[in-house]
Order: sequence, then C-alpha cells, then structure tokens
Amino acid sequence: MKTFEEKLDQYAELVVKIGLNVQEGQRLLILSPLEAVEFTRKVTKHAYENGCKRVIVKWKDTETNRIHLEKASEETLSDNLQQWDIDLYNSIAENHDCMLNITGEDPNAYAGVSPERLMLVQKDSGEKLQAFSKAQLSGETHWAIAGVPTTGWAKSVFPDKSETEAVEALWDAIFKTVRIDQDDPVAAWEEHGSVLQEKVDYLNEQNFKTLHYKSEGTDLSIDLHPDHTWIGGGHDSTLNTKYIPNLPTEEVFTTPLKTGVNGTVSSKKPLSAMGNMIDNFSLTFENGKVVDYKAEKGYDTLKQLLNIDEGMQYLGEVALVPHDSPISNSGIIFNNTLYDENASCHLAVGVAISMSVKNAGKLSKEELDEKGINQSRGHTDFMIGSAELDIDAETHDGNRIPLFRNGNWAI
Repeated sequence: MKTFEEKLDQYAELVVKIGLNVQEGQRLLILSPLEAVEFTRKVTKHAYENGCKRVIVKWKDTETNRIHLEKASEETLSDNLQQWDIDLYNSIAENHDCMLNITGEDPNAYAGVSPERLMLVQKDSGEKLQAFSKAQLSGETHWAIAGVPTTGWAKSVFPDKSETEAVEALWDAIFKTVRIDQDDPVAAWEEHGSVLQEKVDYLNEQNFKTLHYKSEGTDLSIDLHPDHTWIGGGHDSTLNTKYIPNLPTEEVFTTPLKTGVNGTVSSKKPLSAMGNMIDNFSLTFENGKVVDYKAEKGYDTLKQLLNIDEGMQYLGEVALVPHDSPISNSGIIFNNTLYDENASCHLAVGVAISMSVKNAGKLSKEELDEKGINQSRGHTDFMIGSAELDIDAETHDGNRIPLFRNGNWAI
C-alpha cells in the first residue's frame, strides 16, 4: 500500500516525465494555487532531476484576485495583463520551453462578481497572449494541465464531507484518474496511450466527412474540416518530441469546419467558467454560428463567454470520449473541465487546435480563418456525452457508420 507522500511524488514525476516530457535545457513555468505548494515543490524537484534548466513559479490566489476584480477600475481590468507577464509567456514560447498549469480553484470563486468585469480580464488576456496561444496550439511548446485539490474545489465536489475529508476524497479520486493507484503508473499510461492511438488510427484512415449527434436535447451535425486529423493520447511537438497536455486524458479530438455546424446541442454536465458555474444549457447553431442559447443556471456568464469575441460563437474542437470510462464510472462530477471533459464526449467553442489540421501550424491567424479553422481569444470545452448519445459518422459518399451507440464506441 502506497503512502500519500509516495503517491504525491509519483504524481509529480508523472507530470514531469509523461505529461510535460521536460527535455534537457528547457525552462518550466508553473502556474500554481497557493494550496498546491507541496505538489509544486515536488514537481520542481523532478523537473531539475530531469534536466530542466530553470523552474519559474507564479502563484495564484483566487481570494486576492477576487478583490482585484471587485475593486480595480474597469480601465485597469481592460489593461490587466502587464508587459512583464506578456514578455515571460512570449519568452517561454519563443524558446520552446514548458508550462504547467495546476488547476484546482474553487469553481464558484467569482460567484457574484459582475460577468462584464470578468469578461474584460478574459478578453485582455486572450488578446495579449495570442503568440503564446498559437505556440501551444501548434505544438511549439510543451504544456500540461494537472489538478490539485483546494478546499473550495473539494467542498464543491463533496459538500456533505468536512473540509479535511473532502480534500482527502478528491485526492483519492485524482490519483485514480491518473493511474497512480496502479503498481506502475508509467507503464499503465503507455498502455492507455496505445488504446487511444488505435481509435486515432481508425478515424484518420476513415477520414469521415460529418458527425451526426443524437440524444435528449441534442440533434446536431458537424462537418469535420477537410484537412482534419485526429489526435489522442499525446501531442507531437515541432521538436520531434511527444507530450500529454491533459492528465488525465480519455479523449480523441479533431477540428470542425467553422461554418459546418447545424442544429442544437445540450450540455450534460455543469461547466465551470470564469469563476462561475453554468448548468443545463443549450446552444443552437446555423452555418457554424451560435444563433440561440439558453441556460437554467449561469445564463449571464454564458452570455459573456460567448461574447468575448465572434470566434467564441463557433466551434473549435470535437472530442470523443466513451461514457464507459474511468472518470465517468467513478460517478463523480468534478466541477472542473479537465476531469469532466474526460468523462464525456465534448465540444469546445473558440479557437481551434491547429495541430489537428494538416499543414496548419505555420499559417497566420487570417490564413487559418480563411481556411475555415476557427480563431478566437478563448477556448472553452463543454460536456455533451451521456449513456443515451448516438453518433453516426458520414463518409464522403454519403454512407453512415455507427460510431457511438448508447454513449460508447460502436467500432
């Protein structure tokens, strides 16, 4: 039986070696909540032991940031990201370094804060970090997202437990999602990656034209980009290396044609966005664009999210995840997109991941948009999969092949 310290150390090692795949001489930027200090120290240790040249840590504190969001002027919020931050991110991109974003903030951290003020900050960051975002999406820099429980997040997942019990329960769930509970987590990840690669190979060989989604509240067709390619299990960088941005990951994903989405889709899990929860919402598309939207909870946040820019009203990602997956089978709703998206088929509004379109990595923003590859300052995944979801894949000659039945792979 592994101790907590042993599990934590193995998790940090997994993030460095399998997630980030830190290379000799690379620098690592870590964005970390204050409550993740112990894990951050272990990641730092493993990074240096793996050949990292320099580790830089930027601490995050939602309570301090909330004060800033409430008290700062709108002029300040509109020019929120300072030049030294922009220079740091651009330096990481230009030098092909690494970034780790440790997620774990309370999903309701900014409940009650004006959505308009939150959008000002979101738009500012999206505008000023376009070069870094492009490097991420094209595989020019290694990056990863990993979760560490904070009290606020843990209590949102396990509201009936004490704070200590909730954090312990969430740690236990996270360790299982990243296979730390297994004897050899690295070997388990290698095996898992090969399973996802089989799906990727099949989908790329078939080169489907359109996906048709049907479930309660969903009747949607999505044309895939003519030059799309499926990715899963890990990303190939421009440095001839491989890394896994999401720990955990259960998805295979690709890029839709910007103007090829029609119909209505309904969410099947809550969405944590801009420090607020959005739940039981639907989006209706015509020729790719959102023309109507509804939400039982978080309507104003959804409205602001979709209005960050025009690109947030179009899809940038299509991802397939079987309902019969470890995270889904846990029965836990994590209130965190990193985990919930890997329990469910999902879509994303906003910028497309250019590495999932052939020969798109070096194209300019304008060239990408002209080719029907959506561009935006934002990218937000939302979960649409369930045990009732059916997906048909349409070939270029009009034949339909069952791809998902009752939420799971039919191939």
